[in-house]
Amino acid sequence: VQLQASGGGLVQTGGSLRLSCAASTRTFTMYDMAWFRQTLGKEREFVARVSGSGVLTWYADSVKGRFTISRDNTKNTMYLQMNSLKPDDTAVYYCAADDIPGGDWKLRSAYDYWGQGTLVTVSS
Repeated sequence: VQLQASGGGLVQTGGSLRLSCAASTRTFTMYDMAWFRQTLGKEREFVARVSGSGVLTWYADSVKGRFTISRDNTKNTMYLQMNSLKPDDTAVYYCAADDIPGGDWKLRSAYDYWGQGTLVTVSS
């Protein structure tokens, strides 16, 4: 599976961005998908996850109520709508795919495939 993340950019505090993650696979619905983010010198941290069907979603407390994860299985694409952005949201955002759901899916090690990352910068 190849994942291609896009949509990052520079935005002011309080602004919005939508990230996309396109997957090259014929079995997209078999993968739970997630977004992680990472800043320099810190561990990659979980942001949000969506089930293969798109029905179930999970969020980190830090983004709950501001970010929305979704997917369009007809387009093999996952999204992250980010609203009310804060400077602390500045990071490289990575999309990831999990082909065997289970275990601690908030950990980087639970995911089998990763996109290349897209930079989000929130200015104060």
